[in-house]
Amino acid sequence: MKIVIIGGTGLIGSKTVERLRKRGHEVIAASPNTGVNTITEEGLAEALSGCDVVVDLANSPSFEDRAVFEFFETSGRNLLAAEKAAGVKHHIALSVVGTERLQESGYFRGKLAQEKLIEAGGIPYTIVHSTQFMEFLSGIAQSGTVGDLVRLSPAYVQPIASDDVADAMTDVALADPVNGTIEIAGPERSRLSDLVARYLKAMGDNRKVEPDREARYFGALLEDGSLVSDNNPRLGRITFEEWFATAPRK
Repeated sequence: MKIVIIGGTGLIGSKTVERLRKRGHEVIAASPNTGVNTITEEGLAEALSGCDVVVDLANSPSFEDRAVFEFFETSGRNLLAAEKAAGVKHHIALSVVGTERLQESGYFRGKLAQEKLIEAGGIPYTIVHSTQFMEFLSGIAQSGTVGDLVRLSPAYVQPIASDDVADAMTDVALADPVNGTIEIAGPERSRLSDLVARYLKAMGDNRKVEPDREARYFGALLEDGSLVSDNNPRLGRITFEEWFATAPRK
């Protein structure tokens, strides 16, 4: 098959491209730096010519509420229109577990808008809801940092390694559309504040983590079940310890 990966040069995209090429498929890693832009539509029609499957892994370059919403709305509309013109048979998008529960956050409002466009787009689709990536723990810690103190919610998380995400996206790309949502999660569930404290300690970072039920997660107030899946998710195989043993130290 010919498969186009939107955001194909990013963290998940590059791993997914590699896996699909190893299985013998023609794969285009589409991103602005390879000449394909879903916002301006530059190179989009050409990339999708003869394409069977599109995997949308693009992410907004800004987390500012209005900018992120406009990114997912514009990118989604342009991509789906180009797919319809090209006769694409399966549209796949990576989204986030709990998106519908986190609508206080502009980022998650944008993701929900993207999902609604896909559902109404008329192209067979699969939406993959993923829990947070282990690679994002540093960013989560930074988001709650003031001085040497990190205030984070003690809500549950079940983070997943990017290699497990790429494995799942590869399998979905080669499967039939479900015309619905499937969920993926890491193998272990823990409190967000506890996990980040564990991560910082392993990194030799002396910041202190303080659990705070009122701490916002990128604008959203969390409950215990906000960021985890009880919808029979596909579980990754890589534990935090296994991931951390090979994670880059920054």
